Amino acid sequence: MDKFNTLQLFTRIVELGSFSQAADQLGIPRATASNAIKELEDYLECRLLERTTRHVHTSLDGQAFYERCIHILAELDDAESSLRHLTARPRGVLRIDLHGVHASHIVLPRIDEFHARYPEIDLVISSGDRLVDLVREGVDCVVRAGKLHDSSLVARHLAVMPQVICASPEYLRTHGIPLHPDDLKSQQCVNFFSTAGGVNYPIELIINAKKHEYSPQGWVTVNDAENYVICALRGGGLVQVPRFHVEQALRDGRLVEVLSEWQSPGMPVSALYPHHRQLSPRVRVFIDWLIGLYSAHFPPGPGKPKSNREIF
Repeated sequence: MDKFNTLQLFTRIVELGSFSQAADQLGIPRATASNAIKELEDYLECRLLERTTRHVHTSLDGQAFYERCIHILAELDDAESSLRHLTARPRGVLRIDLHGVHASHIVLPRIDEFHARYPEIDLVISSGDRLVDLVREGVDCVVRAGKLHDSSLVARHLAVMPQVICASPEYLRTHGIPLHPDDLKSQQCVNFFSTAGGVNYPIELIINAKKHEYSPQGWVTVNDAENYVICALRGGGLVQVPRFHVEQALRDGRLVEVLSEWQSPGMPVSALYPHHRQLSPRVRVFIDWLIGLYSAHFPPGPGKPKSNREIF
């Protein structure tokens, strides 16, 4: 292996904690990876990695070398992106992670357009509502909605999603239609908790330019966006959700919007990526494409207070 590929291999082993996983990601045999690191250690005359039967971690010298490698690889990526033909025709594997609702409702229905524009980029897409360790899992970019917590990542704003409060007709026939925010005290809601925060998120409304929170009682709690809506459809209670997720259910009457005279705060959605990958042409063109996609889906409107939720 040449020096550049060896440095890439070394950083992936450190980030993944595994020779096998790093070799798989880079498409090389496990033995090739082991020999390349041994040759690197021999050349530097120091031990970079401490190996056990289950784990791989850096030595003190290895950690210092890893931090320098990250900067070197970022500079090389920057040099590549400065070449016009590479910027115009980025290539290689791009690993992205999307929340399930965004994957199925927004991004994947148009993903063929991205491929037509950048045919030399191969996409590896994971989806779900779990938290993703971008560095350890080798993910280049994620799309997340709600309040952002990880300040170690670079965030690009994509859109603000309008939200609605709604429930099934069966639920409203049984519990009554709330006509004022104060009526929420006697209602039930489907609770949602984040694996990051472990708390139930309240219903939020903007009243006299101030955000108010309401926490109706509920008998079911979920941590998945799709299940959140399914529980509402089955009469589980009120939900507050981005409108796009329930647009069809509202149109055909399976869900009914309530308290529409009061404003629900919009939910921001962002693309996040690690600092050392911020100059990658592949990441750059994908995020630029996402910005256009989300802007078309959620046209900018008057400034709205941001929600503290982080569920979609």
